[in-house]
Amino acid sequence: MLELIIFAALAAIVLYQLYAVLGRRVGRQPEDAPAVPATATPLERASDATGAQAAEAEGVALTGLAAVKSVDASFDIGHFLSGSKSAYEMIVKAFAAGDRAQLRTLLAPPVMAGFDTAIAAREAENRTETVDFSHPPRADLEKAEVTGSDLARVTVRFLAEFRSRTKGPEGEGVEDRRTAELWTFERHLKSRDPNWLLIHVDAAEA
Repeated sequence: MLELIIFAALAAIVLYQLYAVLGRRVGRQPEDAPAVPATATPLERASDATGAQAAEAEGVALTGLAAVKSVDASFDIGHFLSGSKSAYEMIVKAFAAGDRAQLRTLLAPPVMAGFDTAIAAREAENRTETVDFSHPPRADLEKAEVTGSDLARVTVRFLAEFRSRTKGPEGEGVEDRRTAELWTFERHLKSRDPNWLLIHVDAAEA
């Protein structure tokens, strides 16, 4: 009888030890994943998921570049900024030369109307202008957003230095300029047309 009691006690001890080991969670469990703080911004919430699509699946509202890439996964901000610098130079030079045909391919109608008015005023005064950049402009992302299903707007801050040569009835003039502007480009990301149009220009602090 004493032996049965001893064996029962030993069995109880062994079972307790097994429960203590097997019942204890070892390592990181799925439910241990840290929750995204309620105060996190939408972009921080998106970065905590495995890509923009995963964030959308969790009902997270995407903003900024994450929103753009959620519609167009091939969008690359480095490539975009490089292209925007080329567009900046092309537009400034085309405006100076009064090249309306080229401007129409790069500007939204409201912006084109403003440029056309300025060109017409210069022509009425019998003035001509040329522009030479001393070096490529600096381009920095200011903001990005997507409205509707695929309409993207990206604002770029440009810092540029160039020399403007003008010729008019009173003679010729040369002026070195340094500009700081915010240019907003727009494009339907699902469109087959890869071109972005300039839709707004604002002055900016240098």
